[in-house]
Amino acid sequence: MAQSNRLYFIDAVRAFAILMMLQGHFIDTLLAPIYRDHSNTIYNIWSYFRGITAPTFFTISGLVFTYLLLRAYAKGNDKPRIKKGLFRGLLLLAIGYSLRINVFSWLYGDFDPYFLIVDVLQCIGLSLIFLIGLHSVFKKHSYIFSVVLFSIGCICFLTEPLYRNITLETIPKFISNYITTVNGSVFTILPWFGYSAFGAFISTVFFRHVQRKRFKLVTIITFFLVGGFLIHFSSLFLTKLSFITHVELFKMSADYNYLFTRLGNVLILFGAFYALEHFLNQSIIARIGEKTLSIYVIHFVLLYGSFTGYGLKRFLNKSLEPETAIFGAVLFMVVVCFISFHYAKTNAFVYNLIRKTYDKLKTYYHDLS
Repeated sequence: MAQSNRLYFIDAVRAFAILMMLQGHFIDTLLAPIYRDHSNTIYNIWSYFRGITAPTFFTISGLVFTYLLLRAYAKGNDKPRIKKGLFRGLLLLAIGYSLRINVFSWLYGDFDPYFLIVDVLQCIGLSLIFLIGLHSVFKKHSYIFSVVLFSIGCICFLTEPLYRNITLETIPKFISNYITTVNGSVFTILPWFGYSAFGAFISTVFFRHVQRKRFKLVTIITFFLVGGFLIHFSSLFLTKLSFITHVELFKMSADYNYLFTRLGNVLILFGAFYALEHFLNQSIIARIGEKTLSIYVIHFVLLYGSFTGYGLKRFLNKSLEPETAIFGAVLFMVVVCFISFHYAKTNAFVYNLIRKTYDKLKTYYHDLS
């Protein structure tokens, strides 16, 4: 695979993650509580795979974004990519907040602070901005950049017990919502930036070695081996490390070790899709992976009623039986992807729309002045 080629397995992973998100959000929102039975094997399998979705998105975002930054820097022209990345990061922040706005409520003067809660888009947007900062500092020192990214990922995960139940009551919600979930935030920058940092670390390995002979085979094997280790042995490793070093934090991390195990799941997923990359080139799966932002926005509007308050959740909240929920989830995935393919050709649709609106407002403001 030439370095200039697109990493098609990444698009496939993103497609898998976005589809899992669609069905996961649909079923979780509309399935009746009586059927949420953790003693049921099928429900447990569904719940487990649903838990892989967010770690995959954060890891992939860090990988793709940093890989493109490194390519641009290697060509001696990373400034446009940095500028585009900053715009994209800020845009994700804006979209993340806007999806929680109920326009009708605002028209009546009801400004519910609900729209200030932080979700996946805000955290990914802020993560991209952080990665730009790290790239700007370490871009001349490739190996140091790799070590820093790997270290940040480990620190974010290992220190999770220290900030797990933090409240930050004296800090404005606009800021504290990025750190604590007590106000309703779905995701926080810590520990989730850790996944983006690990993804960025993987991108540095790809960038330096992708042209080498047998790189793909070695990488696939490494993904499976490291992923399996993290899933099955990371807790034991942290416990042993705590015993050897007498650092209690390692033991605390081991006792609630969902971060490293989920990273293991992500790596297994990477290995599987990288192995199948030849069959995914230009496939419908890869094309879906190119439209994740459009799909995310469309699904949020249809399911949660962004802007209007009228979505499926308003009418069917926690009311469906399993068979109906499964059929509805499949139909929901098809409808959202159909709309995305025919009315939002790529993620660039959203970005270009915002850019055009910004340019028009800028021109209008200039004419007024």
